[in-house]
Amino acid sequence: MAQSGGDARELIPLIPLKDIVVFPGCIAPLFVMRPKSLNALEDAVSSDKRIVLVTQKSVDVENPTETDLYTYGTVAEVLQVLKMPDGAAKILVEGQYVVELLGCQQDERTVQGFVARRDMLADDSRDREAMIRLVLKQFETYVRLYEKIPDELFLTIKNLDNPVQIANSIAHYGNFKTKDKQHLLEVFDTDRKMLILSQLLASENELLELESKIMTQVKSQIGKSQKEYFLNEQLKVIERELGMGGEEDMEIDELGEKIEKSKMSDEGREKCMKELTRLSKMQPLSPEATVTRTYIEWMLDLPWGKQTKDKNDLDAAQKILDSEHYGLTKVKDRIVEFLAVHQLTKNVKGPILCLVGPPGVGKTSLAKSVAEALGRKFIRVSLGGVRDEAEIRGHRRTYIGSLPGKVIQSMKKAGSMNPVFLLDEVDKMSMDFRGDPASALLEVLDPEQNKTFNDHYLEVDFDLSNIMFITTANTQGGIPHPLLDRMELIRLPGYTEDEKLEIASRFLVPKQIKANGLSAKTIDFTREAVKCLIDNYTREAGVRSLEREIATCCRKVARDIVKGKTKKGAKAVKVTAAVVRELLGPIRFKDMEIEKRPEVGVATGLAWTEVGGEILPTEVTVMRGKGNLMLTGKLGDVMQESAKAALSYIRSRTDQLKVPKDFYRNLDIHVHIPEGAIPKDGPSAGVTMTTSMVSALTGCPVRQDVAMTGEITLRGKVLKIGGLKEKVLAAHRAHIRNIIIPSDNKDDLEDISKEIRKDIKFVLVDSIDDVLSAALLKAPARTKGH
Repeated sequence: MAQSGGDARELIPLIPLKDIVVFPGCIAPLFVMRPKSLNALEDAVSSDKRIVLVTQKSVDVENPTETDLYTYGTVAEVLQVLKMPDGAAKILVEGQYVVELLGCQQDERTVQGFVARRDMLADDSRDREAMIRLVLKQFETYVRLYEKIPDELFLTIKNLDNPVQIANSIAHYGNFKTKDKQHLLEVFDTDRKMLILSQLLASENELLELESKIMTQVKSQIGKSQKEYFLNEQLKVIERELGMGGEEDMEIDELGEKIEKSKMSDEGREKCMKELTRLSKMQPLSPEATVTRTYIEWMLDLPWGKQTKDKNDLDAAQKILDSEHYGLTKVKDRIVEFLAVHQLTKNVKGPILCLVGPPGVGKTSLAKSVAEALGRKFIRVSLGGVRDEAEIRGHRRTYIGSLPGKVIQSMKKAGSMNPVFLLDEVDKMSMDFRGDPASALLEVLDPEQNKTFNDHYLEVDFDLSNIMFITTANTQGGIPHPLLDRMELIRLPGYTEDEKLEIASRFLVPKQIKANGLSAKTIDFTREAVKCLIDNYTREAGVRSLEREIATCCRKVARDIVKGKTKKGAKAVKVTAAVVRELLGPIRFKDMEIEKRPEVGVATGLAWTEVGGEILPTEVTVMRGKGNLMLTGKLGDVMQESAKAALSYIRSRTDQLKVPKDFYRNLDIHVHIPEGAIPKDGPSAGVTMTTSMVSALTGCPVRQDVAMTGEITLRGKVLKIGGLKEKVLAAHRAHIRNIIIPSDNKDDLEDISKEIRKDIKFVLVDSIDDVLSAALLKAPARTKGH
């Protein structure tokens, strides 16, 4: 029990400390950063310079309360204050006496502590002198081992007369744990304080001696490495003389046998034997030996000469492809063709297919199905974000940790020389100072070169010619032309509404019902509900979002079943279009509606986007002005040029089109395409803008049930466009039954399903005059010569 210093309670500014304990009679530098602590310091300096320093129990607490502080602290005098540029303060304090914290008084500005002074017990001991000598001797050893404490400090403490001050000084400067220092501060019996301090010093000295011993061993180990090398060499000589083989010799013999039995090429076997000879002469634990051993193991792990047997049953292969994917007939036919050719000639080279299409159309999953249909191993490498040539060709064996490229690594994983190899996202590669991975892929994907593919790590030729390579990309534009030239391009333009409906009914709905713990007895997804999801809650070329929305409906139904809203034994929850709207909320997507009646200056165009086709209403209005052409709706450069070409064509045909000859002097023309926040570009809107302008200038209304697409020339010719299938599907969704398309696109109509072709009348045109005749209710006279 401490002696009371009058037990008078004082209210003194308080600063909580992190990981620091200040002892009486000791000077300590402190950094003060917290606002309340800075205010407490200001209050202390402005009064009697006394401040209470109490240590926090945890350093993680930023705004400590009374319960976060230890019960005992130290009243200190502020000797010096140095303000820092960031608002903090560096102070120098000297501990005065120990106090007990009886309570705290804090507000938003500062913290003050109710404290009472606690002094050491007034006692004397016969053994104290011996204890002081022991502690000083231990501290001398501590100073010798712990280099951060100067020798002068030991001499200063040794010359102190007061045993309490000796203990406080050693505790203050010693590298003890904060809780141990706090424990010493709270001990008021001198002999007990010295005993605890002696135990702490003994423990620290033991740790420091052990640390010193370890450091000595580490330093000596470096010097021993050369000695060990000579001893190992001598040991090998002795073992050979005695007819004994070491473990290293056994390992080298084992590797040699594996190399001889391997089916690797002669070049590879010669390289491995050469490396094995070098390995036998190296020190087993040297870094060079590790690199050489790893290289030989890589060579032995590759599937030299191993091939899986292809399934030659064409009907079975077709059945597997049809069971997992709906539609995609071009890709399926190409796989069946490969199998047929393979039956006729065994030396057929692996095809290199490139599947180009928007996200979610099944490119990656189709590659897996191809592997299953062929009975081959399947491996996949994602090239998205790859920018280092070494990712493809491998690292040269010039440093520890070098590895083969992704191609060779994948071949090891496949375990055969003829897998189906998927190179995903081939259009997402980039390049930097480390090389161009797209150029490195040229050797991989070139049928004339990949028989002798040379990885930088292996340094021998490896045969890739039996691999069936399948690459995927979202857009053709991102694939370098030399790489594209080596691949067979197959486009997956996206699914029609009917195809999505079939895919959802056959694959997605059963998959999500099972994944969410439901069954056909608990939920019944109607085709009407799936069609509602396709039309009103997704807008994509693939079916990825559609699957997510189906999963959302299943989860909500599962939640209702678990909560008891759906009674057990009741009939299956029937999910209809109304139920879908109830589960998913308001409709998210709505097709742009066509006009209900013919209007002047408004024509319906068709556009291609990455998620499918869209209808593109084009509005033109004329007003008095100076012949300006205004284009709004965030049109791209190509579309703006189409508008200028349309205007030039109209000016050159004013008589035939019955347009005022000087309209370009007295009238301003404003072309606008709605949904102005969405960027639009491409040449296929040429015929639409021309029709809208002619309609606005002549007053002839445009038929509201006609959509059109086509690029124009200054001579009025209509040129072929791309993305016809998606554009026709968009018109079909909008219930447009007449579409004007260029005559050159006639062959592309075969890609459109028969059901849609029956619903839509296609008008094939060669010139703008043909377009105007079909689109305007009261068409201008035809141009002579057309």
